[in-house]
Amino acid sequence: MQEIVSKAGGSVIDLFDVQRAYRRWAPIYDLTFGRLVEAGRRHAVEIINRRKGSVLEVGVGTGLSLPRYGRHLQITGIDVSPDMLKKARGRVAQNGLDNVSGLHEMDAGNLDFPDEEFDTVVAMYVITVVPDPEQVMRELERVCAPGGEVVLVNHFSQEEGIRGFIERLFAPLASTLGWRPVFPMDRVLGSRGLRLTDKSSLRPLGLFTMLRFVKQPDLAADQKLQTETVASQARFKPVRA
Repeated sequence: MQEIVSKAGGSVIDLFDVQRAYRRWAPIYDLTFGRLVEAGRRHAVEIINRRKGSVLEVGVGTGLSLPRYGRHLQITGIDVSPDMLKKARGRVAQNGLDNVSGLHEMDAGNLDFPDEEFDTVVAMYVITVVPDPEQVMRELERVCAPGGEVVLVNHFSQEEGIRGFIERLFAPLASTLGWRPVFPMDRVLGSRGLRLTDKSSLRPLGLFTMLRFVKQPDLAADQKLQTETVASQARFKPVRA
């Protein structure tokens, strides 16, 4: 069982915590949190509908976004919760969504797909839930095709103000909640092959943010070359007399 100690308050989240939390949420998710995040979800899908090809939705949940995708897109969804996926499959059948090619129970940190498989990869309200966010970002980058987009929609915490105080107050309850109240944005900005192209605050009240990245393999290669060059120069730096 994968277990990660959160940087906030020493709290722990593992896959069991996530599955247990969403087993509780599954029956009421659409009427509670699903409604709260509907505006952000709708905005993200509108952006994705301007694109072409294949889409991977990581953390598809109960499939609330699936009917909104354009029929010109080929959609694959994954989620770690079998309870949520059961509802998503029912939604696909009910709406006759023949552009949804598959819904799979899968760990976002260990995606069972080939490299560069999807033109667009989207993770909405997921990255604060997973045990290892940095590993998930590496996987999103890996399965995204060169020139493709990775789209994140999520809550990112604040350092100051009432909101920051409340987030820190709830941080020790991360394992019970199944998500991290304290989660700084810089934790998703370290992927070497992803270039951030857009950052937008979303409703309600700017609580959520959409980040759009473009996959640029040459960017990762350039960074690697710069690192190796600096290391080489440091290794062979002449000693002054």
